[in-house]
Amino acid sequence: MTTYDGSSDGQSDSGDTSAQDKIPARLNRDPAPPAQERIDSVQGRLLDPATALVVRGVVPRPTVYVGPRLVVAARRDADDLLPQLQEVAADLDWEVELDRTFARTRVTDREDTLLGTTRYTLSVKSGTAATAPDGWVLLQQARARYGIEALEGVGLDHVLFVTDAKKRRRPHWDSNVPHWDSNPRPHWDSNPTEALASYGRPGSGGRQPIAFTGPPPYRRPDAEITGRRPVVAILDTGCGAHPWFEGGIVRTDVKIDGDQIGYFDPETDPEAAGDYVGPLDGSIDDLAGHGTFIAGLVRQACPDANLIAWRVVNSAGPIIESDLIDALTRIAELIRREADGESGGERIDVLNLSMGYYHETPEDALFDPTVYDILRLIGECGTVVVCSAGNDATARPMFPAAFGPWIGGGGVPADDDCAPVVSVGALNPDRTVALFSNTGPWVRAYEPGAAVVSTMPKFQGGLEPIARTWAYGLQRESIDPDDFSGGFALWSGTSFAAPRMAGKIVAAMVDDLAALDEEESRDAALARAWSAVAEATTIAPE
Repeated sequence: MTTYDGSSDGQSDSGDTSAQDKIPARLNRDPAPPAQERIDSVQGRLLDPATALVVRGVVPRPTVYVGPRLVVAARRDADDLLPQLQEVAADLDWEVELDRTFARTRVTDREDTLLGTTRYTLSVKSGTAATAPDGWVLLQQARARYGIEALEGVGLDHVLFVTDAKKRRRPHWDSNVPHWDSNPRPHWDSNPTEALASYGRPGSGGRQPIAFTGPPPYRRPDAEITGRRPVVAILDTGCGAHPWFEGGIVRTDVKIDGDQIGYFDPETDPEAAGDYVGPLDGSIDDLAGHGTFIAGLVRQACPDANLIAWRVVNSAGPIIESDLIDALTRIAELIRREADGESGGERIDVLNLSMGYYHETPEDALFDPTVYDILRLIGECGTVVVCSAGNDATARPMFPAAFGPWIGGGGVPADDDCAPVVSVGALNPDRTVALFSNTGPWVRAYEPGAAVVSTMPKFQGGLEPIARTWAYGLQRESIDPDDFSGGFALWSGTSFAAPRMAGKIVAAMVDDLAALDEEESRDAALARAWSAVAEATTIAPE
């Protein structure tokens, strides 16, 4: 176990960092914004504090959000707030409508409490020409007119990103022609991002096929398991076919009341085919195979576990916050039903979320209950939520990982009544903290996440070996850089550190689980969750 400052003695840091404002400014810097083409498909906008509309009391930081949209927490009356937003929008020649097709909320076991979110959609008023509708502008104008408190629960629909180590590269150009060394590799400038960029390149930690020659992780027969098997749920790109998952180890069809959770169109399944976006060149999409890779890491860490894989990520990567909230709300209801002994539920011991976003007003994020209320209910039922910390080499808190307890205070305090959110950064093979990994007092555990090996769908991309010949009746060729037909790959990112931790936590539970036909109280599930978390991390109830 490694603490956030890179020490490896298994002990919590004893410094006096207690909140985000005590993170040194040079560490709490903002990450580089994503490329515009990555967010165009979701009408994404970059919030730039230098040019963003400002209201006294609301100082924004950079984030990415869906432009013509706002969301409102289910606990607020969306119809009641609509006239105020419409009045402000009219002055901007915009219109606001409540997206009733997305009014998805669920009543929990808490009296008069709703979980989930509802969307407002923005458009230009008929018969007028106006600037493109922008949720941030509308929200700030409404705050200025009616007060910040009046708009509590209304926010941006953030765009989340799956946290694998990307190619942060800048090619060196000579007279508009790339400069090549004496071998077929681009020449890179020695700029500050080069060290980070190395993790995204094959041969230095980037996604590449490998030959795995060992046996599958040993899974004990059902007869040797004293109770039920632990369950890890994964929200990601889904999970593809692989020999390691045969025999019902992974379920991908878990529904609630007959309704699907997440995306389910087989024509866009990132684990079934590798190339859906970008030019027609056969290149495998950035995140194709991501969920299968994560599932294999859980399988390695706890071979006796069963897995549930839901698809909330496409092969290009952006995730809409309201879509994620909808999926999380449904999953929370499944977990709650099981915890309360109702029909139609599912027992989930750990929920893995390898994704995140940076909140534009992080000092207020913990007081915005839209996401955290859902995670809180999941934790109260004895399910541990494990989140990746992000790959931007910053101490700026990424959510939902930062909803956990922080070292030295801050975040959400840990208590006996709720299993915690566990934030996980990445280690290099030599157990040092990976350079790309986010860090800080809000990152509470570190697991191997750089150049790790796991399962991969049998993709065959459009690239070819750089050399191929025949000799003595045998075909000879160099390595095909995107031929994953062997079923295994090497990859890097905190996305892959989180499932390692998820597997460790359920491995600590595996011999302490009741049988499937035995009822179990929330108190028993919570006690087991905390015992497993304490074994795998330094987190303890305050």
